[in-house]
Amino acid sequence: MVRRTGLTTIADVAARAGVSPATVSRVMNDRFAGEPAVAERVTTAARELGYSPSPLGRALALGTTHAIAFVVPDLGNPMFQAVLSGLSKTAARDGYRVLVADSAESPSDEPLLAAEIRRRTDAIVLCAPRMAGDRLATLAASLQPLVVINRPDLVLSAPSLAIDYESGVQRIAQHLYDLGHRHIVYVAGTEKSVSNRFRIKGLDAFADSHRGVRIDRVDGGVTSADGIAAAPHVLRTGATAAIAINDLVAIGLMHALTEQGVSIPGDISVTGMDDIPFAQFSSPPLTTASVPHVELGVEAWRRMAALLRNEAPGYDMVFQPRVEVRGSTAPPHTA
Repeated sequence: MVRRTGLTTIADVAARAGVSPATVSRVMNDRFAGEPAVAERVTTAARELGYSPSPLGRALALGTTHAIAFVVPDLGNPMFQAVLSGLSKTAARDGYRVLVADSAESPSDEPLLAAEIRRRTDAIVLCAPRMAGDRLATLAASLQPLVVINRPDLVLSAPSLAIDYESGVQRIAQHLYDLGHRHIVYVAGTEKSVSNRFRIKGLDAFADSHRGVRIDRVDGGVTSADGIAAAPHVLRTGATAAIAINDLVAIGLMHALTEQGVSIPGDISVTGMDDIPFAQFSSPPLTTASVPHVELGVEAWRRMAALLRNEAPGYDMVFQPRVEVRGSTAPPHTA
């Protein structure tokens, strides 16, 4: 008996079975159309030698990786983590893995990053892409199969899922209005954020349709640190209520205001958007617009799975946020 050392290769199996390596490859990948006896010799040789094809080699041979890409602007944001959770868990049930790429909020890096990771996967999901609309429209054809989340400003040849941030921020503003607030400040996100532009559009329309309402705007960002930095600017407006672009900014803002001795909601009400898990555990608990991010991920996979099966992917969807009223909002203080 000869004791073998090292890994068994496809050439070893071919030599044992008396066939070519190409024949072994076709048998291992269920693409052999020759005599059943030949296929049996190959499988017997592979079993005797303890050979199993490498996942990478099999993927290359079959032209499929059973992996999809997920490109996101900032994986540190819990809302994107929730979308990824819904996507990856649902995809796993169908035998697919999700490879993640973070563009670090860089519109210029996104196209190259998306193209690179797409070459290593079977399909791609772009979540809230920051790149310009014309660039995304041009790139979309080379990324198929493609699903896009949160770019409702574009008409693409790909399934689309989005959140109606315009109506969502108006519902937050209406909640504050109903409490008696007439002077509101919006802590904005970055200019490259399409969802930020929809929020601004919604607030402008709200101010136009509600007499006596004043909505100021201060620069912010998308992180808790941005909320902290915005605190002094918010105070200088004299507003009785603040709407932050997202919960992370709102939580940072509340922290900074509290550190300065400002009472929330006694002196100023604060709201966010997204309803991330931390929102209900902040101090005070944050009033926000709730968005079903996990469901976004689930629906994204359902459409992607249909595309991979060459089936119709189903209708595009736009989710409507709902207001979750918590302890960070109250009627304005009257002296």
